[in-house]
Amino acid sequence: MKNRIAVLGDGGWGTTLAILLAKKGFLVSLWGAFPHYISDLKRTRINKNFLPGVRIPSSVHITNSLDIVVDSNIIILAVPSPYLRSVLNKIRKPGLILKDKFFLSVIKGIENHTLMRMSEVIQDCLGRVKLVVLSGPTIAHEVARRIPTTAVAASKSHWDACSLQEILMTDRFRIYTHSDVVGVELGGSLKNIIAIACGISDGLGFGTNTKAAILSRGLAEMVRLGKKMGANEKTFSGISGVGDLVTTCISPYSRNRFVGLEIAKGGSLKEILEKMHMVAEGIYTVKSAYQLSKKYGVDMPITKEIYNVLYKNKSPLKVVSDLMTREKKRE
Repeated sequence: MKNRIAVLGDGGWGTTLAILLAKKGFLVSLWGAFPHYISDLKRTRINKNFLPGVRIPSSVHITNSLDIVVDSNIIILAVPSPYLRSVLNKIRKPGLILKDKFFLSVIKGIENHTLMRMSEVIQDCLGRVKLVVLSGPTIAHEVARRIPTTAVAASKSHWDACSLQEILMTDRFRIYTHSDVVGVELGGSLKNIIAIACGISDGLGFGTNTKAAILSRGLAEMVRLGKKMGANEKTFSGISGVGDLVTTCISPYSRNRFVGLEIAKGGSLKEILEKMHMVAEGIYTVKSAYQLSKKYGVDMPITKEIYNVLYKNKSPLKVVSDLMTREKKRE
């Protein structure tokens, strides 16, 4: 019997995974929240806002009804982090048995008001379901065009991670398994903040020296917070850590780097958000990371300054000066 897979979230990454899995022969449904946009997707089979130029196979069922969850045994969660809890509350219906379904979270973010990672939000809403987290340097445009890509499937259950590894893996999409869910999720979330910093650096006309400094010191911040939250330090040296960090900070497709570029040009956060179709997770994650740094007593100067730029209207050039003239210290 073929696995029936429901992909919740019609953004670039959700659409890419729906296409990949449909081409592997699975029965795939793709859900989006906006009826008018879903109607357009059905008609054109092209996700013009999030994955232009890539055709969605006719075998993918496109819908705005969450009833697809009932008949699916694998649920891929690909909605932006600020909306995950509301979507989960909608699929949690009386009589619907969720314990036999696999849930795969491909969301990179930390909830603002609870400071929960996405896997924690899922378990908070749905209970102890079978859960795997997928993260890594996975630019949707590249995966959709079969450019060789790697990612990590992390779960507390090795069997569950291996099961999703088998389902997702292709000759151009290589999946590794991992047991450090905390580290994998934090790597995928915190790197978006550093990407905003790199975008600001690029927008100000700084060079590779500056970007190297942001990447290396940004990684140090990620590791410090991760260790305090129970992650394995070595996880941040892998695909979901350094791998994802480098990709997001240099890719022209990076939404978070784009935000930094626009900030450096003098754009306000409100203006930037108004002209973006896609969600730049770092905008929201920086709020949570800033609060987590205070909660755990972790020094995260880059994170703090990106928070100040986005939410306190601090000048990017003043941030550069303040970061460069901090108290002298050992690396």
